[in-house]
Amino acid sequence: MKYKVNQEKCRQCKMCLRSKCPAIKFKDKIIINIEKCTGCGICYKLCPVNAIEMIDDNKY
Repeated sequence: MKYKVNQEKCRQCKMCLRSKCPAIKFKDKIIINIEKCTGCGICYKLCPVNAIEMIDDNKY
């Protein structure tokens, strides 16, 4: 599985950035680069508002 940010839920708290994941960037909003996402789930576990969601990586 890979992960994406649900922008409607995201509160820009930047907790996910604490994972030091190279796939996560902040540019006006938090974004996860699907190509760089390894599916480790650390950002998913760190998000206090459940704004990071699993997606089926078979679609990419």
